[in-house]
Amino acid sequence: MDNNIAKKSLLPMNNTDVKSWHNPFVFLAIASVVMSVTFSGWLAMLNNFAIEQAAFTGAEIGILQSLREIPGFLAFTAVFVLLVLKEQTFALISLCVLSIGVAITGIFPSIYGLYATTVLMSIGFHYYETIHTSLSLQWFAKEEAAEKLGKLMSIKSAASLLCYGLIWLGFSVFSSSYQMLYFLFGLAGLLLTLCLAFSMPKFAIEHAQHKKIIVRKRYSLYYLLTFLAGARRQIFVVFAGFLMVEKFGYSIQQITLLFMINHIINFFLAPRIGAWIGKVGERTACTVEYTGLAIVFAGYAIVESADIAALLYLIDHLFFAMAIALKTYFQKIADPKDFASNAAVSFSINHIAAVVIPATFGLLWLYDTSLVFYAGAAIALASLTASQFIKVN
Repeated sequence: MDNNIAKKSLLPMNNTDVKSWHNPFVFLAIASVVMSVTFSGWLAMLNNFAIEQAAFTGAEIGILQSLREIPGFLAFTAVFVLLVLKEQTFALISLCVLSIGVAITGIFPSIYGLYATTVLMSIGFHYYETIHTSLSLQWFAKEEAAEKLGKLMSIKSAASLLCYGLIWLGFSVFSSSYQMLYFLFGLAGLLLTLCLAFSMPKFAIEHAQHKKIIVRKRYSLYYLLTFLAGARRQIFVVFAGFLMVEKFGYSIQQITLLFMINHIINFFLAPRIGAWIGKVGERTACTVEYTGLAIVFAGYAIVESADIAALLYLIDHLFFAMAIALKTYFQKIADPKDFASNAAVSFSINHIAAVVIPATFGLLWLYDTSLVFYAGAAIALASLTASQFIKVN
């Protein structure tokens, strides 16, 4: 009797008696908009804000990015939070923390102030990303997961595009300040999250998730690819954008336009890339992705033209959409009850290198910037080698 009452409080994913937009995909889509608006706004202005108002060099930006990744490294603790919170509730709380961290970033334009607000923002961001991965793998069927993840990536790109357009208008037309824009993006994210919390029902979970840390031998290849992906991502996120500002003197307007072009491309191509991965399989997708990334990183190391550097940046960002393959690969090999636990574990594995690389490579950056990107090319080749062990079926 009690079990029946409890089940009625959760909305099945195919219930036709509720509003058509009350479904898990819409929930994740709106949550993705919140994440994109807040994090994209924070990231787009970060390098210029850090250099212009906090007097950062490569060493400080490296330390900041290492601090930003510590919550990601500790993402495995999400499993323990799930002992007291439902995943859907945890996702909403995480988005609130992310939004507040972004909103107050501009208020503290100093080295330690930026360190502190970055850590706060990062706690919300990384916990949300962990739960988002878990929920999407639970709510989407295997045959539709790649395509739906591609659609979510397209929605995120559209939200980011709007965000970058506002930044460009803010600095080019309205003479806005960093403080004002950071506050507006954070406030918008917080209001959207509150609307999501009060308008959406709780959705049912088909398989009860393990509430403990689980590491399985048969997931070893996935763990290795996840670790290497985290290392590569850091070099792109931390140093590719910093290269544009420090070496080629890109302004905040130029950086924003570059981000806008990235997301226009992703908006149209991400759903198609997701569908393509579903057809050709994960091994083929990973082979294309890692080969391309090795070439792009080598290009960063030798580029002397601002235009060519921008082209490399656009190509680099396009490969981000192909990271869907790693998620769908895990969905196919994993026990459905392991999704939440392993989403947390793999997120921590992804951030092992992320905690170390920004600070250590920030010092390497001061010696020779090209060595940072040659290391990225080597990591991409290591990923390419490991991906060949993915089984076709």
